[in-house]
Amino acid sequence: MHDERSPEQQRTPNLHPALAQIDLVVFDKDGTLISFEAMWAGWARRLAARLEAVTRRPVAGDVFAAIGFDPVGDRVLPGGPLAVATMAGIEERIGAVLRRWCPSIPAARRALAEAWFEPDPVELAVPLADLPGLFAALRSGGKAIAVATTDDRVPTEATLAALGLAPDVTTILCGDDDGPTKPAPEAFAAVCDRVGVPVARCAIFGDTPADLRMARQAGAGLVVGVLSGVGTADDLAPHADLVLASVGALLVD
Repeated sequence: MHDERSPEQQRTPNLHPALAQIDLVVFDKDGTLISFEAMWAGWARRLAARLEAVTRRPVAGDVFAAIGFDPVGDRVLPGGPLAVATMAGIEERIGAVLRRWCPSIPAARRALAEAWFEPDPVELAVPLADLPGLFAALRSGGKAIAVATTDDRVPTEATLAALGLAPDVTTILCGDDDGPTKPAPEAFAAVCDRVGVPVARCAIFGDTPADLRMARQAGAGLVVGVLSGVGTADDLAPHADLVLASVGALLVD
């Protein structure tokens, strides 16, 4: 069959048909847009090593259990704090571990302050698809774009800027923002409200059941799980309208 589109149109990928009735696409960040393992698995190991050096105690196993990291499988557990909690929440859980190991609460606080560091949001940001191409296609298709993450705002903005995505993102919801944050359904609704789009015409793309439950409970028009992060198909399918290998599957020929 003859393709009557212009050469430029033929080179432009189409958007997945599931987005036909969607005006706002909300993406999780880690595990959805960028590699979760590249950002967080190495960080968990390095932090645990630093904590053991500071405390001179074998705290790593308890730290991994507290934040939901499997060092044997080198994977982040999909329902654990490392996958769904804010940085402040993760730090609080690690502090609780240290209080069990250290001789006093002040000693635990000093140890955490000395060992604590955060991953480099630019150096460790490994994209999981052609994100500039995807975001450009979404904008060309009339879709607004938002990012909702439990990570803090400063590193989130640094990551998006480094990947060249910031100009295409209408709004960002972060873990250290005031008001509701993920995974509260009110947080998803707030993102939609900021952009001025009814929740029923908004979609979520995430790699954890928490992402999908949040959007479902808020009344999202489309709930999509992606297998590029910590969640498996069995984890995500019960909560999703659709499960894709990655956000790259939003572009079709």
